Amino acid sequence: MRGEDNAPALVLREGTYSYKDLRDRVATMAGWLQAEGLAPGDRVATWAAKGALTCLMPLAAARAGLVHVPVNPLLKHAQVAHILADSGARLLIGTPARIASLEAADVPPACRTLGEGEAMAAAMSATPLAPSAADPDELAAILYTSGSTGRPKGVMLSHANMWLGAESVATYLGLGSDDRALAVLPLSFDYGQNQLLSHWYAGGSAVPLDYLTPRDVVKAIDRHDVTTLACVPPLWVQLAELDWPPEVAAKLRRLTNSGGALTVDLVQRLRALFPQARLFAMYGLTEAFRATFLDPALIDSHPTSMGKAIPHAEILVINDAGAFAADDEEGELVHCGPLVAQGYWQDAARTSERFKPAPAGSAYGGIAVWSGDRVRRDGDGLLYFVGRRDAMIKSAGNRISPQEIEEAALATGLVAEAVALGLPDPRLGQAVHLVVRPAPGVSGAEEELPRILLKELPNFMQPRQIHWRAAMPISPNGKIDRTGLYQELAG
Repeated sequence: MRGEDNAPALVLREGTYSYKDLRDRVATMAGWLQAEGLAPGDRVATWAAKGALTCLMPLAAARAGLVHVPVNPLLKHAQVAHILADSGARLLIGTPARIASLEAADVPPACRTLGEGEAMAAAMSATPLAPSAADPDELAAILYTSGSTGRPKGVMLSHANMWLGAESVATYLGLGSDDRALAVLPLSFDYGQNQLLSHWYAGGSAVPLDYLTPRDVVKAIDRHDVTTLACVPPLWVQLAELDWPPEVAAKLRRLTNSGGALTVDLVQRLRALFPQARLFAMYGLTEAFRATFLDPALIDSHPTSMGKAIPHAEILVINDAGAFAADDEEGELVHCGPLVAQGYWQDAARTSERFKPAPAGSAYGGIAVWSGDRVRRDGDGLLYFVGRRDAMIKSAGNRISPQEIEEAALATGLVAEAVALGLPDPRLGQAVHLVVRPAPGVSGAEEELPRILLKELPNFMQPRQIHWRAAMPISPNGKIDRTGLYQELAG
């Protein structure tokens, strides 16, 4: 945190924290956590809307030698139960209403729960804890992210991962002490959290916002003189459809994306709406934070490019023969360097699939993230996304596991088979569709299934449409023909 003591660092509804306030509150919160009897390396989960708790805890937990587990406030009890059990959290701090929504079996016996207000009040009077002298490679956070199969997996981030990520983004975005971010991305996301850390690294400030409508974003930009805005593409689409007062649009200096690529049409609309702003098209993966960005000077001439590696990252394209791909040859994107996470929490099998030795010839060496994403690099060194190897659904910036939706549907006992698919959608990127075969002898399933899924799955996982089938198509290998279903529904 490089800001001057009296400079604004964090703008919350209850007031503004100066850098001195921020340092003091992080120190007392860390002291309170240590006094709670938690052992070094214990996991502390937070489940709340954006506020002092969720903004301070990433730094306070790290200073106390603990591991922060931020939980997306949109999740419901089943997903939170998995995260608490999988992480082995010893303490869950959250809004009382969220904690009250948990069932008795959702909270492991070794995990205490504490209301957000009670925790913040107790932390106010705690003995401050001095800055940490921890090894930069020690575990600092576990961020849960969905893949194409199974429940969310915890990506392990070290102190160094978080610090270098903040430095990297602050550097290539050109952040300064007079910059202010409107933090609309969830703080449980890697880039959402980085909205705070990168601006604090540069001595700037951040305004966390849980918005209800896109118009709220415009109002906040005007009220707080925001200079930096990061959004998922669906929100950018909505913002581009609004009538912006020219003096408000002119306040933005830089625009960035997360959770999906910007379309050519959207790039053109944003460039017309915010001609004075630098538009950074970016690509990232939670397992290695950000990976690439496109120089804003090239966005008009190369609107579909992912750009080049960000600072502290080495991005290689490896062809199917395991060698460096030639210009314009398709291959797998492999991310090397110190931004690579430490693997998946307590999941050696999945870690070994994605985190493998860097290819021979890597400048960094060590362990790399083999993304599974197919890309190509042109003769100028610019990268272009080709396709994704797995079946993960990406909707409104959320990574959604098809298997998690399918398991929720099957658990109702109303269906015998279920397939979740992501179909192209102009606003969401992909919309969730669920194809099901009803269980024999069950009545009322068509009315009951949506009602139960509404209770068990967060809003962003809800199927836009449930398609009922008397029988599922079968592929030659005897499995459900997912590709055939996709082609049928997408056509």
